[in-house]
Amino acid sequence: MGIQNTMKALSDPIRREILNLLKGGRMSAGDIVERFEVTGASISRHLSVLKDADLIRDRREGKYIYYELNASVLEEIMLWIADLKGDNGND
Repeated sequence: MGIQNTMKALSDPIRREILNLLKGGRMSAGDIVERFEVTGASISRHLSVLKDADLIRDRREGKYIYYELNASVLEEIMLWIADLKGDNGND
């Protein structure tokens, strides 16, 4: 995982909203598309960027693709940010 890909993925408000939606559990691509006023192709591209950054995983079940958060990558990012902030008690 490259931190540059992760930050690029997180920089877009639609992608951040997709991650927020997936906090509630896995969703099909169609369910995700229904939540936005952009084209399905646009959401597909956003999902691809999130997947390339390893922030989400997908699984095909029959004719549907389901997406879910990759919590381990999100935890790594939070730990990295916490480390940058430092915890030296001078807050």
